[in-house]
Amino acid sequence: MNMTIPTKQYGRQTALFGLAAAGFYLLMIFGTLAHIETLSGLRPFDMRPGGYSAELANSLIDALGSSGRWYYLTRQIPLDLIYPSLMALTLISLFKWLGSRDVSQKLVRIGTWFSIAAAIADYLENAGICLMILSWPEISANTVLAASVASIVKSCLTTTAVLFVLLGVGSWAFKRKLAYA
Repeated sequence: MNMTIPTKQYGRQTALFGLAAAGFYLLMIFGTLAHIETLSGLRPFDMRPGGYSAELANSLIDALGSSGRWYYLTRQIPLDLIYPSLMALTLISLFKWLGSRDVSQKLVRIGTWFSIAAAIADYLENAGICLMILSWPEISANTVLAASVASIVKSCLTTTAVLFVLLGVGSWAFKRKLAYA
């Protein structure tokens, strides 16, 4: 009975954070990011998991125009300051739930650290995007490189955290099947 309470709590937390993260994600994808792409004719920085060059960064920021740059800073960035934490909290709650279900504590710890690191990389990416927009038309090549690397690192860390979730769910399902066999 003692394990039931944390398991239910982690399950509820996962659902709550997951729904909130999904809501913010959909709002960004179909709202702010879609609008930025419509304004510029180019995919926004946030939608470039493989990074971007200084030339592309300049082209995107130039194509946005002053109102598009303001929109990026005042609409997209605020949403993307909330989303990384919600995503990390969703994954961490899910890892805690898996841990309460007798999944390897090492997997849970590693997955949790990847989730936190992915959120930090997302915040670094956002800081880089803000710096690029605010310093335009004099964007430093180092700023573009740092923002681009943060985008790539964020994508890799997020993918790794999700893979750890899948490993945990697979481990839990396998143990459960063995218990009922």
